[in-house]
Amino acid sequence: MTTMIESAKLAERLNAICDAQPFVTRFLVRALGSGETIGRGADEETPSASTRKTSIMMAALKAAHEGRLDLDEPITYEKRFAEEVASGMFRYLTPGIVISLRDAITGMMVLSDNVCTKMVFERLTLEEVDSYCKSIGMSGTNHRFLIPPLALSPDHSLKAVTTTTARDQVYLLQTILDAQDSREAADRLGCSQALCAYALQTLKNQILRYAIPSRLPFGVLVAHKGGTGKRGRMNAGIVYREGSPFYIIAAYTDEVPQEMPDGTPGYTVALETIGRLSRACWDELRS
Repeated sequence: MTTMIESAKLAERLNAICDAQPFVTRFLVRALGSGETIGRGADEETPSASTRKTSIMMAALKAAHEGRLDLDEPITYEKRFAEEVASGMFRYLTPGIVISLRDAITGMMVLSDNVCTKMVFERLTLEEVDSYCKSIGMSGTNHRFLIPPLALSPDHSLKAVTTTTARDQVYLLQTILDAQDSREAADRLGCSQALCAYALQTLKNQILRYAIPSRLPFGVLVAHKGGTGKRGRMNAGIVYREGSPFYIIAAYTDEVPQEMPDGTPGYTVALETIGRLSRACWDELRS
């Protein structure tokens, strides 16, 4: 009964955070101690932005596990990779640099570098990644483009971008986490447990500390991937407490205005909203 009361209190707090803003916020939280979930629009299709890259990473690792890709393959950075790219640092570097496919995956994840994303995606097909998601149970995720066009308007349709659901992202993160100790979970992802360990460590290596980690105590470990979309900001990750997985949260803001009534940029408030959702989980789930 105590758990139910605490969950109701947390749900009320989470919904109040969302209700305070004029934009849409969809989320799913899973308390890893009890397995309970709290959600809001968790099954609704929403722009994925770069949170899609976690599934791209896992599709690439599956191909490596099957021997179709070599993580040590050298890739030369060519100028063409920087075209229509608005994230990461590689676009500012001198063409000719050689990195491995493994390092390209790392760059795609820890800095959301879309030059690295292009390097990875050139070794896969869009259909392959989309089918991979469906095959592992991410039925609400639809990969539609390699890199979203820069000229997208803030009111673009869902079909103009890759979309996902908060539930799909929590499921993917939970399965990666389970695969650390479960061969069955690793098999479900089509990877070895060693590759799943690499995937989790890559998520832990995330450099960007906005959204989910932003209001947590300094030094708290979060294995996560964020996203920057024309319609909002998003983040999905595993939060640790005292070295152990504590909760998983996937949060997606949508229909975020360019500017709030007080002049604050909409994206600032969107990121802050996700940070507040995460902090509420940190406070209430530990009580």
